[in-house]
Amino acid sequence: MDTGKGQFRGPIAKLAKCFVEVADRWFPDSYVFVLIGVVLVSFAAILNGSSPLDVSKSFGDGFWTLIPFTMQMAYIAIGGYIVATSPPAACALRWLARRPRDGSSAIVFIALLSIGLSLINWGLSLIFSGLLVRELACRSELRLDYRAAGAAAYLGLGCGFTLGMTSSAAQLQANPNSIPANLLPITGVIGFTQTIFTWQNGVTIAAITALSLLICYLTAPAGDQVKTAQELNINLAAEQTEPAVPAQRPGDYLERSPLLTIPIAFLAFGWVVRTFAGGNPVTAMSNLNNYNFIFLLLGALLHWRPRNLLAAVSRAVPSLSGVLLQFPFYAGIAHILTGPRNAEGLSLSDNIAGLFVNVSADLTGFTLLVSLYSAFLGFFIPSAGGKWLIEAPYIATAANEVGAHLGWTVMVYNLSETLPNLINPFWMLPLLGILGLKAKDIVGYTAMQFVAHFPVVLALCTLLMWTFTYHPPVTP
Repeated sequence: MDTGKGQFRGPIAKLAKCFVEVADRWFPDSYVFVLIGVVLVSFAAILNGSSPLDVSKSFGDGFWTLIPFTMQMAYIAIGGYIVATSPPAACALRWLARRPRDGSSAIVFIALLSIGLSLINWGLSLIFSGLLVRELACRSELRLDYRAAGAAAYLGLGCGFTLGMTSSAAQLQANPNSIPANLLPITGVIGFTQTIFTWQNGVTIAAITALSLLICYLTAPAGDQVKTAQELNINLAAEQTEPAVPAQRPGDYLERSPLLTIPIAFLAFGWVVRTFAGGNPVTAMSNLNNYNFIFLLLGALLHWRPRNLLAAVSRAVPSLSGVLLQFPFYAGIAHILTGPRNAEGLSLSDNIAGLFVNVSADLTGFTLLVSLYSAFLGFFIPSAGGKWLIEAPYIATAANEVGAHLGWTVMVYNLSETLPNLINPFWMLPLLGILGLKAKDIVGYTAMQFVAHFPVVLALCTLLMWTFTYHPPVTP
């Protein structure tokens, strides 16, 4: 390894360095990518034979159709953040930071925790893992490589979260109210028992986790190759909190007292018990409103006082700008793909699906095509939920044609589209802000994960597709 720059030697290091330099120099904000997507899909629909007026109407009709889902995804991030930054979470961080005995085991430990938490909530994984790295870095006797530890903290977003509860594609497909009306007849409602709660997904999680931990262990720097936070001039001092101002108004006392938190918690807890006792818990948790309600309740309890919760939410909101701004454009793109039709009565989605069917001779060909296509597109559009709305109309249509299981098709998409996150720095930004690092500091390590994961993911997607039996779309 190059101990000075934190990059690996050899062709892998050069490739990773090339990706980062290209991204730094040429990649605009992800909002620009969604605008490019709107323009390209609109032109393609016109070339497909649709009139410009029909394309414009479809874009406007679809623009606001995902507002409920957009807010649900925003609250996933908010819920994860407020739980991760609560006082009890800080105590848990200090306890966990005392467990590892050396730098290499600490890096593996961070990776395991990051992937595990991402299956519950990707926001919780990203924030909590980053804070854990800082806590561990304070232990000078560990000689923890700060760059490799930061890369390990990112693995939940690089290879784990789309296989768990906050998979936006799986969540969208499990909720009939979230599925755009033009997509529902193609995919139907696909419950968690067909996606993230299948034994095939369990096998995949185990394999991906084991591979990730192995790569972390093998690539952890040792001896004089280690670069600690102190050697990288990272300030690990705790952030200064605002000094407490004495309460002067009755409202001030209420903000700083748990007096209102307690009855609200009892009220909400009664609803939770009733909801989960009255039906299938899996079905209950597949409802994003239920999921976010529980996380928000947990965050309120952990912060205890309204003022603390308000401060945590205020810190979380700036990271949501991309979701709030971009998702309506993705909804518009989805409507352009499926709405306007040419003289033969075919939409742009129909024709793209036809290409997929023609190229896919069997389930193996279809799965490989979806995997490669989703991975390629994922590097340019780092939004799992938004990109699924673009791909779903024609991928699901092709799946119905070739007899591919719709639930596993969603998971093939999930597995493949997440891989570019290991190179694309978009989702790294919140973590890098916590750690005080730059993308180039950790991408050498995450690129190693990408190289190792890519063939394994392709093999798992393809082999496990043959273990499913096709079922037609189920509509409510």
